[in-house]
Amino acid sequence: MAGNQVLAGLPWWVKWVAIPVLVIVVFGGMIASVVGFLIGLLFKVLLLVALVGGLIYLVRRFMSSSSSSRGDW
Repeated sequence: MAGNQVLAGLPWWVKWVAIPVLVIVVFGGMIASVVGFLIGLLFKVLLLVALVGGLIYLVRRFMSSSSSSRGDW
């Protein structure tokens, strides 16, 4: 409750404009690096899923074509 008492007498623009701007100025670099890391991680996960899916598709396609050609022998 101490935080509410500190901000109680201040105008609305200090609470909703000035303080968030100060937080972004102070922690902006850290926030940007965390967001960049998360986006990079998501991209790598999606790339891994696509590569594994492509590998499974190719292996199944190769196995089915080789088994059908073996049946021809």
